[in-house]
Amino acid sequence: MKILANDGISQSGIDALETSGFEVLTTTVAQEQLIPFINEHKITGLLVRSATKVRKDLIDACSSLKLIGRGGVGMDNIDVAYAKEKGLHVINTPAASSESVAELVFAHLFGGVRFLYDANRNMPLDGDSKFKDLKKSYANGTELRGKTLGIIGFGRIGQATAKIALGIGMTVIYSDPFMEEATVTLPFFDGQSIKFNFKTISKEALLKQADFVTVHVPAQKEYVIGKAEFALMKEGAALINAARGGVVDEVALINALENHKLSFAGLDVFESEPTPEIKILMHPSISLTPHIGAATGEAQDRIGIELANQIIALLK
Repeated sequence: MKILANDGISQSGIDALETSGFEVLTTTVAQEQLIPFINEHKITGLLVRSATKVRKDLIDACSSLKLIGRGGVGMDNIDVAYAKEKGLHVINTPAASSESVAELVFAHLFGGVRFLYDANRNMPLDGDSKFKDLKKSYANGTELRGKTLGIIGFGRIGQATAKIALGIGMTVIYSDPFMEEATVTLPFFDGQSIKFNFKTISKEALLKQADFVTVHVPAQKEYVIGKAEFALMKEGAALINAARGGVVDEVALINALENHKLSFAGLDVFESEPTPEIKILMHPSISLTPHIGAATGEAQDRIGIELANQIIALLK
């Protein structure tokens, strides 16, 4: 059986599949050529990340397909319900990238409170001629320790983010209508661990209390954070979105930054991805990454192995 990993797969995943007798193709096929390629090569399983779309037309046109796999969490680029109606297996890897996304959230947070998003732009330009001026500009940093992190969406990634926050001494609050209570276990290098018990609060209460807000929810039909939500946030608060584009109203975000309601924002995902708006890309108070939450070697190894194990279990 042939597996097409159209958006790539780790070598560990390839090795596991090939050991079980699968042939793995890692050719990146253009979206418009995907249907004829799958049919010509009689592909049994199609693995994607966020770039490749698997819609009804492809599902209907490719009779050899038995499985669609998403290397990651969100599956908004796949017509999941329709694929399942047609008898296809649809799998993803919800646990594999949680820690990587959480660490990126804190990369944005640490960079934000010490102005790295701006300093890294200006030091190459003026570091040799305006060093003292830049030093003065970036001298009023803030510590994360002792501050409150509000987490909207308390699934695996939200809880992984909470662990880092707890480890550096932050207060953690969360809002999740599907999880009334949660216990987070914080492990240490020597085998010790501490358990923290949480209860959800309303989104409105969270926005009023949090010094920093991070969003970890699936793609939504409506904004989770828009004009009304920004109005509730503390003066000088900050927002991180490493979830999905469209979760945050970017026009309202720009206004909140321009009005100094927010001190900074960190974005890994964008409403108009993969062509983010110029106002977002050029804004001096936004820390930017190009949707790389799960893009660590460790996460990709876990994703590859997890996909391989599911494929072997379902198709062998």
